[in-house]
Amino acid sequence: MFRRLWPAIVWALVVLVLTGFPGSYIPKVTGFWEWLSLDKLVHVVIFATLGFLLFYGFHEQYLKSKRRYLYVLAVLMATMAYGMITEILQRYIFIGRNGNMYDFLADSVGGVLGFLAFILYNKKKKNES
Repeated sequence: MFRRLWPAIVWALVVLVLTGFPGSYIPKVTGFWEWLSLDKLVHVVIFATLGFLLFYGFHEQYLKSKRRYLYVLAVLMATMAYGMITEILQRYIFIGRNGNMYDFLADSVGGVLGFLAFILYNKKKKNES
């Protein structure tokens, strides 16, 4: 299991380090429409990658399970929880960072897109074999 999961663990550590760097160069979000900035796209991509890697890591274990939907829900919730944790750390712990709800929403969207990307990857892989 660990062999397939280590990329997700390494990526989660990279995300934690990246979210801890001072963000004085990142524009401040003040309203709903401004959340559609490049910063949010970065959040989506980072968490889509994390979600994809988590699904990749856990997929083999739960492939034949009758309750696969619980595995999907657990990985999505874990990705969202990690996004929430990084935003809390940015708001209260990391110096020069400002966590916010819009970043968390972008992180959550990224997790869902990571799941969808994994589904497409898995279908393509099955079709090739």
